[in-house]
Amino acid sequence: TWGNIISAFIIISTAATLFAAGISVESAEQAAMVLEPLAGNWAKVLFSAGLLGASLLAASVLPLSTTYAFCEAFGFERGLNRSFREAPVFYTIYGSMIAISVIIVLIPGIPLFPIMWLSQTLNAILLPILLVLVLKLSNNQQLMGKWKNGRLQNILAITLTIFISLVTIALLATTLFNIDL
Repeated sequence: TWGNIISAFIIISTAATLFAAGISVESAEQAAMVLEPLAGNWAKVLFSAGLLGASLLAASVLPLSTTYAFCEAFGFERGLNRSFREAPVFYTIYGSMIAISVIIVLIPGIPLFPIMWLSQTLNAILLPILLVLVLKLSNNQQLMGKWKNGRLQNILAITLTIFISLVTIALLATTLFNIDL
């Protein structure tokens, strides 16, 4: 998607400017420095606008998708088209996730970049496990019927799962043992 392409270019720009100069990003101000060669004095304004837009989108979409997945997995009524009385678990989980996130962000002096980094590390650790579960479900004839994975799909899925697992192991090794790759 377009958002992923932009994210990739942000990562590449950061690596080419900050990492190459030996700068470790610990704050949004340091991250905005990436745009300075391109935008000059407007870099912080552009970065702030982008960060605000991404934050507002993520603040609603991420808890919503997580709540949908949880309620679907455990058989609770779900949907924004239902009232609170029809789907109390859905709205309680959704509201609680937003409230907890707001509380964490508003704690004075809390380092937000390490928290974001840790959440993405947790995502990386869980991804291979989830991929194995999805692969298992997609090969279940009773569940998938005629849409069950074929041989080529399984080869691709297993190859990607192994690759992602190896990348996750490399991430953990570099983090836990302070190894430079």
